[in-house]
Amino acid sequence: MFEHLKEKPADKIIALAQAYRDDPREGKIDLGVGVYRTPEGVTPIMRAIKTAERQLWETETTKAYTALAGDPAFADAMIGLILGKAVRRDQVAAITTPGGTGAVRQAFELVKMADPRARVFVSDPTWPNHLTILAHMGIEAVPYRYFDNATCAVGFAGMMADLDGVRAGDVVLLHGCCHNPTGANLNLTEWRAVVDLLNARGALPMIDIAYQGFGDGLDEDAAAVRHVAANCPEVLIAASCSKNFGIYRERTGILMAVVQDRGLHKVTQGNLAYLNRQNYSFPPDHGARLVSMVLGDDALRADWQAELEEVRLRMLKLREQLAGELQRLSGSDRFGFIAQHRGMFSRLGASPEQVERLRADHGIYMVGDSRINIAGLNATTVPVLARAMIDVGV
Repeated sequence: MFEHLKEKPADKIIALAQAYRDDPREGKIDLGVGVYRTPEGVTPIMRAIKTAERQLWETETTKAYTALAGDPAFADAMIGLILGKAVRRDQVAAITTPGGTGAVRQAFELVKMADPRARVFVSDPTWPNHLTILAHMGIEAVPYRYFDNATCAVGFAGMMADLDGVRAGDVVLLHGCCHNPTGANLNLTEWRAVVDLLNARGALPMIDIAYQGFGDGLDEDAAAVRHVAANCPEVLIAASCSKNFGIYRERTGILMAVVQDRGLHKVTQGNLAYLNRQNYSFPPDHGARLVSMVLGDDALRADWQAELEEVRLRMLKLREQLAGELQRLSGSDRFGFIAQHRGMFSRLGASPEQVERLRADHGIYMVGDSRINIAGLNATTVPVLARAMIDVGV
């Protein structure tokens, strides 16, 4: 049987990471893989998570299954964190998932089960896994313009023109904040226009929010999601705890389905639990329990929020430093967009040839579309990157 299998293309980001590891140069810089790093290059365990782990080790008495949907305390805590008071709790069906990727996959499974003909509109560009999962599942993906390469900002007019083609029953996938890979976000006025269009067409918004707290703050980063949830009859929300809680390897995520019609809540919750059962049965609990412990304890939550704010402000400072250094070296303000972008990523607007020269000549590794992980920089390497960018003609 296995002789019928075909080679699959290597994941470009993972391949990039391997190439970086194989590079013997001492001054090399890794801006590819999307994990947060301290100035020393370490992805830390957050203080509140470490404290919660110690508490859990002392108090946990069983490793028995929780429930098909996961621990209700985790769902309650995450719904509160992301949606606040935008909707009532009994309007939200939810399941714990293995990471944000698991939430995205289960969301697409729910869409396909509800309407096999549904198309999913996806921003151009988007996180590559969105497209590969859709292709693997046989769901039609329809690109809509998002990033203007000339301005390195959202091309909103083109986006709305493309979304004008959505039909009733289509799904429109949106990034809740800190757009990956570009770092360019819609403003609230633009979000309202998108909601009005989708409601008029009978399309379903699906929001992937993986970086809450990395952009403008916890509540600020959730503002768009809350507006959509409060103003659309149905919404899917896939959320990750990997970044803002720093628990990448614990694979902790949640899928929420906001249902304004209370009569549909029970059947939606049942279908979500069914999908978990068919896929991995009971979801993992360790990371979810740590998150619910942190969010449910005033002292731990305050410490977590303080450390998350330190992370956010550090990335903003790096953005400002890089934009300022590029302005000094180029005599132009054309790189001001870097300071305006939010989250871990920015797309620099470099060509694939320039990206290759940055790697070959300067030992600077980034994704071929010139996406960089801002958190891969520190105060010392920012000037190195800036000089290299000018050298290769970005």
